[in-house]
Amino acid sequence: MRIGIRAHDMESAPLDEIVKDIHDKGFLCAQLALQKVIHSFPVLSSNLSPGMASYIKNIFIENKVDIAVLGCYHNLANPYKPEFDEIVETYLSHIRFAHYLGCGLVGTETGAVNRNYTYEPENHSVKSFSIFVENLKVIIDYAEKLGVVIGIEPVFNHIIYDIERTYQVLSAIKSPNLQVIFDPVNLLNYNNYKEQDDIIKGAFELLNKDIAVIHAKDFIVEEKNLSVKPAGQGIFNFDLFLNLIKKNKPYIHVLLENTNSSNMMEAKYFIENKYFSIEINDREK
Repeated sequence: MRIGIRAHDMESAPLDEIVKDIHDKGFLCAQLALQKVIHSFPVLSSNLSPGMASYIKNIFIENKVDIAVLGCYHNLANPYKPEFDEIVETYLSHIRFAHYLGCGLVGTETGAVNRNYTYEPENHSVKSFSIFVENLKVIIDYAEKLGVVIGIEPVFNHIIYDIERTYQVLSAIKSPNLQVIFDPVNLLNYNNYKEQDDIIKGAFELLNKDIAVIHAKDFIVEEKNLSVKPAGQGIFNFDLFLNLIKKNKPYIHVLLENTNSSNMMEAKYFIENKYFSIEINDREK
């Protein structure tokens, strides 16, 4: 694996200092959400130029840090057309920018059927699925033209909320430019967290060839709710998860989530120690 971090989880600083800090801490890759790490000017669709991409690309190259994901997390099922049109333009501009950056993957979650991007039961309906697929096709068509992959990240509260529905999207779109950012904790809730092993194994059985990036975090249960934590501070089965990653996805980008400057190194060492202690023999490969 190539372990990494979300750039916006680093201490706030100019971008070149953030990327240097990522390198100095031993991370090999990063998820880059432009609006969350660049504060010296507004990040707009209209100013994502090839020149800006070259500037950012060179910073990452100089520090030997991969840009694993260019984040573009907006609601692709927003029912309010003026806002939705702006969202589509944001995706198209990020796809172009990823092309300029040499970053092969633009990451997104899968939306909700309301303007507030919040959970409601209708998010899990057949109708919401159809809306998301039709809207996603526009984004994928553009990504195909520029050789960029869109990575969808399933989340229980959103439209694509489990492994089976994720597979249905992949089957409906049928594009090599659509893959998956897999964060198993995002698929868990109070009613299914005890089934986490089956969910983890099921994802690698059903989605394995399309898993492009891993997000890694932990969770605990508090008053019938799941609370997310940095890796190593909860009850997520990292032994199983990392074994399947090592067996099926050598050198995949694994990005820590829900960390900060006070705990990211502890989470990094936790993941690395478990991963590198796993032995995979030839018969398991």
